[in-house]
Amino acid sequence: MNLYERALKVIPGGVNSPVRAFGSVDMDPIFFEKADGAYIYDVDGNKYVDFIDSWGPMILGHRPKEIVENAKHYLDEAITFGLPTEVEVEMAELFTKYTGTEMVRMVNSGTEATMSAIRLARGYTGRDKFIKFEGCYHGHSDGLLVKSGSGTLTYNAPSSLGVPKGITDYTIVCEYNNIDDVKDKIAKYGDDIACVIIEPIAGNMGVVVPDMEFIKELRKITEENGILLIFDEVITGFRTQFGSISKEFGVKPDLFCFGKIIGGGLPVGAFAGPRKIMEKLSPVGGVYQAGTLSGNPLAMKMGRDTLKTLEAHKDIYDRLEEMATRLEAGFNKNLKETGIPGKVTRYKSMMSLFFGEFDQIKSYNDVKKADTKMFAKYFREMIKEGYMFAPAQFEAIFFQAAHTDEIIDATIEANLRALKRL
Repeated sequence: MNLYERALKVIPGGVNSPVRAFGSVDMDPIFFEKADGAYIYDVDGNKYVDFIDSWGPMILGHRPKEIVENAKHYLDEAITFGLPTEVEVEMAELFTKYTGTEMVRMVNSGTEATMSAIRLARGYTGRDKFIKFEGCYHGHSDGLLVKSGSGTLTYNAPSSLGVPKGITDYTIVCEYNNIDDVKDKIAKYGDDIACVIIEPIAGNMGVVVPDMEFIKELRKITEENGILLIFDEVITGFRTQFGSISKEFGVKPDLFCFGKIIGGGLPVGAFAGPRKIMEKLSPVGGVYQAGTLSGNPLAMKMGRDTLKTLEAHKDIYDRLEEMATRLEAGFNKNLKETGIPGKVTRYKSMMSLFFGEFDQIKSYNDVKKADTKMFAKYFREMIKEGYMFAPAQFEAIFFQAAHTDEIIDATIEANLRALKRL
């Protein structure tokens, strides 16, 4: 009996997160057992260049020597107390400094961070409804699991069983990059809207880059209507630059959500903002949020070391973008040479390759035109070449410090061979 057959007997679908099932690329999941630098190794000993990076956190590469050596020492000290520790305070001091916020609450996942930030926004404003955008994923809490609805002025039905319709009555869905849609919804429901939550760079419908005017207008209209703006930076935080992407945009939201990189590969999340909002949280305020393992010392120490390493080597961000730019150019050249319709989207070190005919890729309606069957074929061909990309069309390609010029060149060559075989 292979690992997948064993897993199916005891884990729903054989995996602990749906995208790992490889279902959208018509494969059984591949099981992995070790990693080093830019490479990951499956249980059968096959080696792959990794462009998933554990869905973003491994920006320094797998098992960076200094961080791993420190982690071994941390295990000798403690794993968790469920009580306050000095490193929580140190991490909070560093984190608020790096992100330009005043206070932060650590949690255990991005889902916890977004769920808690929305609750906090409701408690602070005294309003119940919120706006999210089609194609933006903010975790699997009930109110955020809403089917994308194109250009409607009505509330949307739940997109998961087990989510009561009454909960999603408070969720309003708008089209990404469409400020007029947002204005219409605010005109209709503005007095009831607590917050707008958005991925500043959409990374969960593939990489979709916002128009800067859209982001600036979004900030303006939320401020005018007393609505809090939340940036979900679980992906973009410390990924596109050191700290928050808001520095690049010149637009500061009211609340930030972070995850992935800030834990150095361990489960972590955080939400942060100004003191006047954050002090609405229990135990000083009336908005309740708690977590037994929140801010656990092992995750805090790993996260602290990762952020300090990034702070000391900020040139990493230029290097990642340089490699991403080269891969983008190579993929575009190969698409043109083979005549296969497709489009590459990229923002700094986040990138996607879509198959199909596109005039533009600016919204969920655009990405729905993607040829997922072609992507599945392409994915399987790249697996044969020894490259691991996300096993789904609508995900990002991530770059890490362990990637090299030689790896990027070889990836472009492998991409061309794979395209020619399609």
